[in-house]
Amino acid sequence: MSKIINPILTGFNPDPSILRVEDDYYIVTSTFEWFPGCQIHHSKDLKNWQLIGQPLNRVSQLDMRGVPDSCGVWAPCISHHDGIFYLLYANVKSFNGDWKDTPNFLVTAENINGPWSEPTFLNASGFDASLFHDDDGKSYFLNMLMDHRNGKFFGGVVLQEFDKESKQLVGKIHHIFAGTEHGRTEGPHIYQRNGYYYLMTAEGGTSYEHCMTLARAKSITGPYEVHPENPIITAKNDPDNYLQKTGHGDLVETQSGEWYAVFLTGRPLTKLGRCITGRETAIEKVEWREDDWLYLACGGRAARREVEAPALPEYPFIQANNRLTFNDTEIDINFQALRVPLTKDWVNQTDRPGYLRLYGRESLSSCFAQSLIGRRVQAHHTSAETCLEFSPDNFQQMAGLVCYYNTVHYHYLHIYGDDFGAYSSKKYLTILSCDDHKTTQANPTPIEITSIDKVFLKADFDGEKLQFFYALTVGNWQKIGPILDGSILSDDYVEHAERHFHPCFTGAFYGLTCQDLSGQNLEADFEYFDYQEIDK
Repeated sequence: MSKIINPILTGFNPDPSILRVEDDYYIVTSTFEWFPGCQIHHSKDLKNWQLIGQPLNRVSQLDMRGVPDSCGVWAPCISHHDGIFYLLYANVKSFNGDWKDTPNFLVTAENINGPWSEPTFLNASGFDASLFHDDDGKSYFLNMLMDHRNGKFFGGVVLQEFDKESKQLVGKIHHIFAGTEHGRTEGPHIYQRNGYYYLMTAEGGTSYEHCMTLARAKSITGPYEVHPENPIITAKNDPDNYLQKTGHGDLVETQSGEWYAVFLTGRPLTKLGRCITGRETAIEKVEWREDDWLYLACGGRAARREVEAPALPEYPFIQANNRLTFNDTEIDINFQALRVPLTKDWVNQTDRPGYLRLYGRESLSSCFAQSLIGRRVQAHHTSAETCLEFSPDNFQQMAGLVCYYNTVHYHYLHIYGDDFGAYSSKKYLTILSCDDHKTTQANPTPIEITSIDKVFLKADFDGEKLQFFYALTVGNWQKIGPILDGSILSDDYVEHAERHFHPCFTGAFYGLTCQDLSGQNLEADFEYFDYQEIDK
């Protein structure tokens, strides 16, 4: 029997919402401050998945300039009804203190590949919104309710009718579920089967207490009774399980009547340790039993690394080339930017054909206009390399290869210039590391590379160990700097490092980046980018 290997979406792809339209399956996941917003993966067999789109691709749909780290797009939900795709998402603006700003929007399309409409604002009472389309033609919008009073935060689940003609919420708001003893109730989805409405929620927070819970009612507004063996999926009592942090999920039924759950997960480097690949998406087979409740088909509550595939023809995709040479005019879909669109004024592959050109802008600590494009770290041992041509005039101009988590956690191998004045023709290679706002130079003696046009840069990211390399000729790699702690590029570390609580929900990225703090927008040219997974 064919097996599905978990996670099915590796590296920072959390909060999955799944949809089947005839023979095609789609999963949409959160992207937070990374632009374009939302990731849509496609499959025909639930085993092989391919990234096909990032639908929120213009500022009119997603304005994230200035949003804090790990805000932006939270928990999108995709549905399909009467030939129309509906995509819900929150564009979270702030999340510190008791007050949270979580506006929810809707875009629609007739084709999964777009074009997607301009957004419609729906509400801002909480996040993790979803749509349920009932058999009687009515549709309903539900979300978790934010409750700022006395630091309560999670106020249960609310539901309101959604009018598909006006694309607005109408009628009374119903508080349908207060949650269970696991707490932190969010991520609601509703399904209908055998005369019941089933409410699935994520509870316990998004770390090692995470779980997937289920309740049901005869009426969509409740009252809801909780699953007798709640939660139905969790690793909270199984710290040795390969898949940890399991929760926040969604259900799908195959053409042949099999049921599967997709859900958030994490793969720690050590027992209950740090997850450098961020929060990912896994899958499990589930089954309805005679009591009309849903259970893991394998029994218990722990999700597995290998899962029985459905009775569908296997449909593999052509594997993408992990070595990009920038000969096309379009930027590869695996690259995303921070908060702003990838516009030609700061990044393109046309100003110098065969190269990716970045025009330097703001610092790595900026939440507004960074010149950085990144791709996910998707395995526990990976490498990334590039070749850079860059001629800075001064120390305010920098470019290179960064291993990035957020604006205050990164390791940066880069070229920079000398002091202003007579010696401005000199340039150097060095490493800057930022750990909880503290920036340090990892190698105290920068390497002078004044006479060199091209510099090859490489990172080897093996678990918590991160080693940078450089070469002045092809293949002649030399270590630069010490072995760095790559595990600081994880939710688990950042959550405890921050002096004040701030959401930390993304994952490690490799980035190509350029800064020009003088405001002259000096360009940096990258000849290629090579990403390799050494240990999956």
